[in-house]
Amino acid sequence: MAPAPEENALPPSLRFLKALVIVLMLSMILGVITVTGLLVTRLRAPLAPGLPETVALPAGEAASAVTFGRGWTAVVTESDRILIFNPDGSLRQEIDILPAP
Repeated sequence: MAPAPEENALPPSLRFLKALVIVLMLSMILGVITVTGLLVTRLRAPLAPGLPETVALPAGEAASAVTFGRGWTAVVTESDRILIFNPDGSLRQEIDILPAP
């Protein structure tokens, strides 16, 4: 006589589905841990480069915007001029912004 199946035993197709769900759950947990770890390690770095310590605007100028490039820092002044500084803080170039026609 064949052994009687247990009442709580799952059919083979449901056991396979249960194993797939467990694998999916474990991979999602591992993925969340990985993404969280990457975010924590990447966000520790400064988001923008710092201003050179010796940037000095000309007398009477006030900054309205600052942008950074490779090896330079640009300061847009309220008098419609763009001042481009070297990393050491020395003035490299000055550009006048023409008024709109």
